[in-house]
Amino acid sequence: MMSAPISLRTNAATLPAPIRPGQPITALAPMQDVTDLAFMRVIAEIGAPDYFFTEFFRVHAQSRLEKHILCSIDENTTGRPVFAQLIGEDLLHIERSARELLRHPVAGVDLNLGCPAPKVYKKNVGGGLLRDPDHVDAILGLMRAAIPGLFTVKMRIGFEDTRNFDRILDSVKRHGVDLLTVHGRTVKEMYRSEVHYDWIAHAVQRVTCPVLANGNVTSPEAAIRILETTGARGVMIGRHAIRNPWIFRQCRERFAGLDVSTVTLAEVRAYIDRLYRATADPDVPERAHVNKMKKYLNFVGQSVDAAGAFLHDMRRTQTEAELFAVCDRHLLEQPTRAFSPEPYPGIIARPNCETPSAESDGCSLDTVTA
Repeated sequence: MMSAPISLRTNAATLPAPIRPGQPITALAPMQDVTDLAFMRVIAEIGAPDYFFTEFFRVHAQSRLEKHILCSIDENTTGRPVFAQLIGEDLLHIERSARELLRHPVAGVDLNLGCPAPKVYKKNVGGGLLRDPDHVDAILGLMRAAIPGLFTVKMRIGFEDTRNFDRILDSVKRHGVDLLTVHGRTVKEMYRSEVHYDWIAHAVQRVTCPVLANGNVTSPEAAIRILETTGARGVMIGRHAIRNPWIFRQCRERFAGLDVSTVTLAEVRAYIDRLYRATADPDVPERAHVNKMKKYLNFVGQSVDAAGAFLHDMRRTQTEAELFAVCDRHLLEQPTRAFSPEPYPGIIARPNCETPSAESDGCSLDTVTA
């Protein structure tokens, strides 16, 4: 049964128009080892988000813009805007990197204030900066002065608590940030807690720019609930876009009050094949490529079967032939069966990586849960 279209609370005239003008914005979250050019192309073929965000460019005294990330900007043919994300804390080199990015066809420059990995925040970057609102204020002021176009920020609600949240939101407002994405957890909560959508709603009320809600956007129905709860301008989706790359198209259907299209297991099999071919590299051995694919499929498998049989068999493959034999057995024996729009309860994507270690970068394909 069709429902009424969702209404919007804000109008962001300076932002690129969404695919369907007037609808809430959808964005693919920046994820290390995921949101590269190959993945963006695959997503766009299935149903693009309104906005793409790159993996983060690391900024320090010796840094240079990583060529493989620049490819996702310079060689992007998806037709959708690409925002480039920076992570760092050195004012001089943040300004340098931001100005260098402006020589490329970016839709805007984004600052990472949210990565929760110990290896990252111990360097006082990403989520670690939330402990120092004065330094955040200085970075925001510098970036705003250096970026004549769109300047965006992705942040969490705090480091170990929300004591600095309002101060940083006020800096976001004062420095004219054009778009704010809020992941509704603290850095210390990583990905283990429930998402605090009330704090995202608080940010919507406190800043003047549009806000994207991030965290556990599992399906179009979840997106609707989150938008209604928070009043956000749109949603940013991470791991659930790996699991279900149709989610952006489905969100547009749901926002329009239409029935959401069903995805079949045969379509999932075609997605896996497309992703495998897109991410292939002649310099990468077959075993290494299969292992990378298994990291993507850890998420896909959450919606294949309630018993986790696909995940069990997939994780034990070592060659391309073995991997696709498992895919054929689980996905093509009943090709018209529906792929679950929500993850099955109790099916864990990363059984060995639920709590990243201090040595993990915490933002890689092993641990991504944006």
